[in-house]
Amino acid sequence: MSGTVTAVSSNGEYSFTKPNRDSVRLLAGLGVEGDVHAGVTVKHRSRVAQDPTQPNLRQVHLIHEELFAEVAGEGFEVAPGELGENITTRGIDLLGLPVGTLLRLGDSAVLEVTGLRNPCLQIDNFRDGLLKQVVGRDEAGNIVRKAGIMSVVREGGVVRPGDTIETTLPSGPHRPLDRV
Repeated sequence: MSGTVTAVSSNGEYSFTKPNRDSVRLLAGLGVEGDVHAGVTVKHRSRVAQDPTQPNLRQVHLIHEELFAEVAGEGFEVAPGELGENITTRGIDLLGLPVGTLLRLGDSAVLEVTGLRNPCLQIDNFRDGLLKQVVGRDEAGNIVRKAGIMSVVREGGVVRPGDTIETTLPSGPHRPLDRV
C-alpha cells in the first residue's frame, strides 16, 4: 500500500491548528523538529497532567486528506494542518493500519504507527459540531475515531508535500489501532 504526503505542518507553540510548511524534519525518537509535541516523554497537555513521565507515543500526528472531503459533505470546511496534524496524506487507509506498521516517507524518514488520535472538545471549539463528524459509533455501538493516527519517529529525515509513503505491515497477528 502506498500514498502521498499532501501537506506538512508544525507549530512551536501550543495551539490547535498548525501552519503548513514547505518541509518538516523528523528527528528519530523525538518527533517533528521545532514542534511543541516533540519529545521522548508526553507533550500533550492532558497527558502531561496525568503523568509527565509517560513515553511519547504521539510524536507525529497524521490525518488522511479524504477525511476533509467527508466532513465537507456535512458542511465543514477543513484544510491541512487545521486539526493539528503534522502530516496530511492521500491514498492510504490510515485508520485501517495495525499497530506497528512502518511508514517510509520520502527518502529516509520512517514512522511507526502507535494508535489512533483521541479527538477532544477542541475540535468543536474549532468548528462547532465537527467533533460528532470525527467520532461516532458503528452498528455494534463501538466508538469509531476518524481524526487520524499517531506515530513515533524510528528514522529521521525531511518530509515534503509530494513525497511518497510506503507501508510495511508488522508480522502477524495484527493488532487493530486503539486510542493513544
